[in-house]
Amino acid sequence: MKSAYELAMERLAKNDPAARPLNAAQKDRLAEIDRVYQGKLAEREIFLKQQLGAALAAQKFDDADKVRKQMAGEKARLEEEREDEKERVRRQK
Repeated sequence: MKSAYELAMERLAKNDPAARPLNAAQKDRLAEIDRVYQGKLAEREIFLKQQLGAALAAQKFDDADKVRKQMAGEKARLEEEREDEKERVRRQK
């Protein structure tokens, strides 16, 4: 017996044209996008953590706060770019 949630999700899937299954090429491309953006995120994180460490060692706390904000902003930007690119792949026929 299915729950009300499962039944509702099935109805939504039937009405959503974007919920069609992905082909193998799309799945491969999505995995590649994830790998590329994980690398970009790691690269930026390493670079900014070095800057943060230098700012903290020099006791420049205002600079350290700026670096922390930059880290958060860049992470959000890269994740948004990744999701936009993945959505374009999902919409392809």
